[in-house]
Amino acid sequence: MVRMTPREQAERWERLHLAPWAAHSRDSSGRVSSEAPCPVRTCYQRDVDRITHSKAFRRLANKTQVFFNPEGDHYRTRLTHVLEVSRIARTAARALHLNEDLVEAIAMGHDLGHAPFGHAGERTLNELAPGGFSHNEQGRRVVEVLESAGKGLNLSWEVRDGIAHHTGPIRPATLEGELVHISDRIAYVNHDMDDAIRAGLLREQDLPLELQRTLGSTSRERINTLVTDLIFHSLRTGRILMSRSVLRALLSLRRFMFARVYNHPAARGGEGKVAEMLGALYAHYRLHPDELPPDLRCMIGQAGLERVVIDYIAGMTDRFAEERARLAGDSPL
Repeated sequence: MVRMTPREQAERWERLHLAPWAAHSRDSSGRVSSEAPCPVRTCYQRDVDRITHSKAFRRLANKTQVFFNPEGDHYRTRLTHVLEVSRIARTAARALHLNEDLVEAIAMGHDLGHAPFGHAGERTLNELAPGGFSHNEQGRRVVEVLESAGKGLNLSWEVRDGIAHHTGPIRPATLEGELVHISDRIAYVNHDMDDAIRAGLLREQDLPLELQRTLGSTSRERINTLVTDLIFHSLRTGRILMSRSVLRALLSLRRFMFARVYNHPAARGGEGKVAEMLGALYAHYRLHPDELPPDLRCMIGQAGLERVVIDYIAGMTDRFAEERARLAGDSPL
């Protein structure tokens, strides 16, 4: 009697228990470089491990979510944001009988391309980089090229697609990717509001009454409403959707956050200094490419100096960017 490996057992479980429209790991479109399958893990389980053991993932712990250098230990970072997105998306995936491992891989990898200092850093790099800069495309570049000293992580196609299209005009190709896309929004509008309340920019009662009636008066109530509505409406329609009223409330909450928090001086007050510092770093490394790490210097011939300098700066944590700027004598902070 031939016994199945743990991976084969997991793939069989998927065929028996996941929805027909879920992304079954056995049917993955594969990797850029073919590899022998792992005897224990499915391809998506393997991708989760590769992402969480990567250097880019560890650096998320010291990258800004919204507030620069906040005083207090309970403000979100990029890493805690990623973990919250993962939990929301996996809860919904389990209820919808989608592939939780693929959802987790996309969620854990979706912000690997974020620059230091949050969206202020991204806006600055978008102005500096030839052809522009977006964190989702940079995330795909991280996992395909930059990690593992230029070898990339060789992730499954579905994971790379989900990372590249978790935001922007092109939708992910899988329902699991769609689920991470909307879970990202559910997570950040709620935890960013929680941080804004902690920072004294908002009070719970500042949320318009109409939104409180639809979504709830606390972060816990709002997340529960949004996720529950997403699950039940998706079950009814066979697509990743919310009801019209709850989706409208989510979009209104997002607009409220832009008006009251994301554009508030407390959240954007250091943006000019960030732009000055990253701009100075960009100019410095273009003049001194010998100071780039060896694994990036060897990419200059193929990618070009400007692209490699952007890669280096985008990968920095807030703290490391400040340190590099001070050593180069370019820091405005």
